[in-house]
Parts: sequence; structure tokens; C-alpha cells
Amino acid sequence: MKKIVVIGGGTGNFVVLSGLKQYKVDLSAIVSMADDGGSTGMLRDELGVLPPGDVRQCLVALSNSSRLMRSLMNYRFENGGLEGHNFGNLLLSALEKVTGSFEKAVEEVGKILSIEGKVIPVTANQVRLHMILEDGTLLRGECEILLAKRSLLGFKSIYLEPYPKADHHALDEIRNADLIIFGPGGLYTSLIPNLLVEGVSEALRETKATKVFVMNLINKKVQTPGFKASHYLKEVSKFIGRDIFGYIIINSGKPSEELIKAYAAEGELIENDLEEDPRVMATELLNSELKEVQKGDVLTRNLIRHDSHKLAKELMSIVDNL
Repeated sequence: MKKIVVIGGGTGNFVVLSGLKQYKVDLSAIVSMADDGGSTGMLRDELGVLPPGDVRQCLVALSNSSRLMRSLMNYRFENGGLEGHNFGNLLLSALEKVTGSFEKAVEEVGKILSIEGKVIPVTANQVRLHMILEDGTLLRGECEILLAKRSLLGFKSIYLEPYPKADHHALDEIRNADLIIFGPGGLYTSLIPNLLVEGVSEALRETKATKVFVMNLINKKVQTPGFKASHYLKEVSKFIGRDIFGYIIINSGKPSEELIKAYAAEGELIENDLEEDPRVMATELLNSELKEVQKGDVLTRNLIRHDSHKLAKELMSIVDNL
């Protein structure tokens, strides 16, 4: 059974894991700990816990429990003192308090949900993502970066504070993997934060695993305006230390005109300017179903998404040749 490690955060990890769970592979998810928006941000600030949101999504993706249990983990309260909070986030935070360990909390929720695989925080340290813009403005936290009104292009620095060490389990998974999948996800808010953790980039350079970069679908106007596929590859490679990828998966499909118009104010589809690169696998990967936005959610979520089954099929074609 091939060992597959998925690195990222948020919805990107959920999509990749949901598709791959249908195959006979050994799955592990390494999850960014930089999230500080929505319910997760409130719990971090009020309880001093590690961010549960992205981890919860991975646990649900890998779950073999009932549909009702998965819905419960994703349930978001719409009013009262818990408005905006997600039940799964509350459960993980409560278990962290009871056990004294976020890692143990994740393990226990994994048992409750009968997950197929492992979910590992990239670090056990409490960290906050920071970005210094070209004009010297300091953005504190992933949420501030996501909601920034001015362009992030030409930023001076991006870093985690305090500078964290990687969870040794995460590094072991990277070193022992057959295939590592990086992305999709927010470039500066979900993907690169993993590479800012001490030991992760080094492990990625040294592991003998085959590495795949799954390209995002659309640009964010403030974060990555005008970025083409080559810009994403160059930026990620800069933080890893070199270009390590053996395959690059890029969507070749186009969403409906209705969705393109809806996203015109937010961003544009990422252009594939890597057609001549032999590593590129370009295929139609869009999810044609519109996902309902959860009530009470304080952050805007993308509706243009990868189809988990189409993406998993492409990834498994790589696994089959390992």
C-alpha cells in the first residue's frame, strides 16, 4: 500500500483527502497551524488553544462514520452566544483542554469519526502568521492577510511568530512517504505557512518521495493578482529552497459564465503558462455542483472548487506508476 502525504490547509486538503479516501492507500494529512479566522480565531483568542478548523476539515474528509456524524462536526451555530462557532471546532478545543494536548485531541476525535488515515498538525507550537508589505505595513494573522485591501505584491517578508519547530511526526511522514501532494490552497495563507515551520522544507528536499503540486483554480485579486501557473511554482519553490516537483496538476476546464461573472470582482482563473513543461498534467478538474454557503460563517468561501473524484483519479494515475 502506497503512503501518500497531503500538505496544505483548509478546503484544499479536504478536497484531496475526500477523493483519495476511496482508494486503498495509506493517507496522512499535514495541516497548517496558521489559521486564525472565524470560529477558529475566536477559540484561539479566548481559550488559547491551537487552531482546530483546518484539522477538523481533514478529520471529516477521512471519516468513515455516518453522514449524521460528519454533519454534526461541520454544524455551525447561527445565533446565541455560540453564533459563528463550529461544533467540531468546539469539540477539538474542549478535548485539547481535557487532555492537555492538541495532538491527543486530534487522535481522540479521529477515533470517534473512524478516520481512514492520520491528521497531523505541522507544529504543536502556538504561532501567528505575519506579513510585512512593501510600504512597511505589518499584517498580523492569516485573517488580516486574507482581508487585506491593498496588494500584497512585492511584500518584504512573511514569517511565523514565534518561529516554530515542526512536529516530529509530520517530518517522519514526509521522509517515509511514497507520494507527497502539495496544494491546492491559499498560497500565502494555507500553503507557504507550512514551509515557514523549521524542518519542513529541508525534509521535502531530502525525501525520496515523488512530489506533486496541485495548482489552484483562481487568483485572489489582492493576494495573487495576475499570477500564472509559473508564478505559483516559482514562489513555492523559493520557500522550499528549490523546485522539487515531479508532477504539476493544472485544471484545463472553465466554470460557467455565471460563476465567472460572480468571481470577476474577486479574481480570475489561473492561466497555464507551463504547457511546454513535461511535468504538467492539464485536465478538466472543476466541481460542477454549487456548494451551499453555511449560515453563520464569518468568512467568504470559494465556490469554484476542484472535483475531489476527478482530482483523485489524476493523482492515482501517478501512484499507479510509482
